[in-house]
Amino acid sequence: MTKKIAIIHDWLVDFGGAESVLLDIMELYPEADVFTSVNHIEHPKFEGKKIRTTWIEKIPFLSRRHKLSGFLRHFAFRGLDLHEYDILISSSSAEAKHIKKLPHQTHISYCHCITRYYWGRFDEYQNMMEFGWLNPIAKIFLKLLISKFRKWDFEAAQNVDIFIANSRYTQKGIKKFYKKDSLLISPSIPLPIKENPVETRENYYFAIGRCVPYKRFDLLVDAFNTNGKNIIIATNTDTELYRELKEKSNKNIVWKFNPSRQEISSYFSNAKGFLFPQEEDFGIVAIEALATGTPIIAYKKGGSQEIVQENENGIFFEEATQKSINNGIEKFEKKKWNYAKIAWGAKKYEKENFVKKFRKVIEN
Repeated sequence: MTKKIAIIHDWLVDFGGAESVLLDIMELYPEADVFTSVNHIEHPKFEGKKIRTTWIEKIPFLSRRHKLSGFLRHFAFRGLDLHEYDILISSSSAEAKHIKKLPHQTHISYCHCITRYYWGRFDEYQNMMEFGWLNPIAKIFLKLLISKFRKWDFEAAQNVDIFIANSRYTQKGIKKFYKKDSLLISPSIPLPIKENPVETRENYYFAIGRCVPYKRFDLLVDAFNTNGKNIIIATNTDTELYRELKEKSNKNIVWKFNPSRQEISSYFSNAKGFLFPQEEDFGIVAIEALATGTPIIAYKKGGSQEIVQENENGIFFEEATQKSINNGIEKFEKKKWNYAKIAWGAKKYEKENFVKKFRKVIEN
């Protein structure tokens, strides 16, 4: 008898690493029903996909401001009627794992990161809120209710039968905050590995990601305004921060808004190096860089330490400051990089490896 599967994702607003993993899971189980809190994503790979949403989608003010509805997502996901499914797969860095599980069901949660605004990076989140004039109110609200939110999140984690972490860094968080063991399955690279990467690189660095505070594009702007070197920064989020940083940037800093997949591949392939200034639990964009043979300059914290092998496929900078980044770039430019070797080393992140490991967990 074929088991019926439901896939539950936190939200679909813009495309990032979590959404790349979600697509891999959806392709692995095309007959599964997919649920999320709100769905406003504009990405060709999601076109035509049938995705069910919660009642939050019907509230105009919250539907377009998913970051304000964290505590409501707890109730929205708890309210989903999933009784007809045998296997529940949550793709979660927030509340998707809060779904109810019945005795006959198995809940497998792919954890992209521990919920940042509840646990290890609570103070950082407080200082980097993105609610504009609502920031002071949101800070008070979160401080007053954080113990309750943590209780809900911890209880939801206890209801997970199998946690899958995207990195050892995430595994440590699952153990520390949820007191649960987990399996490790790294995400796959969402683009093909270059068998013959470009050897003659152009005179620019590259960075890409959502323009939100924790991605630390502000550090890149400060660093490259200071050093005068060329950098292309690509993003798909038109935020207030994006507009502020673009205005602040000197001419050597070129912003590319919502570039095509082909353009992104070209930026990766021809860059002399890839900048990764944030603390991430993993970092799919970093392995995308490696797939094109492009070495990385990364902040030595979080999941980057599992991706970057110093002096082999990149170098680290020690502190989250523009001075430390520029010291890292200076060190980077003294090295000669083997682009083909870097690309070959990324083969362990090929999609077939993710699929094989993930399928084994689900089907066993």
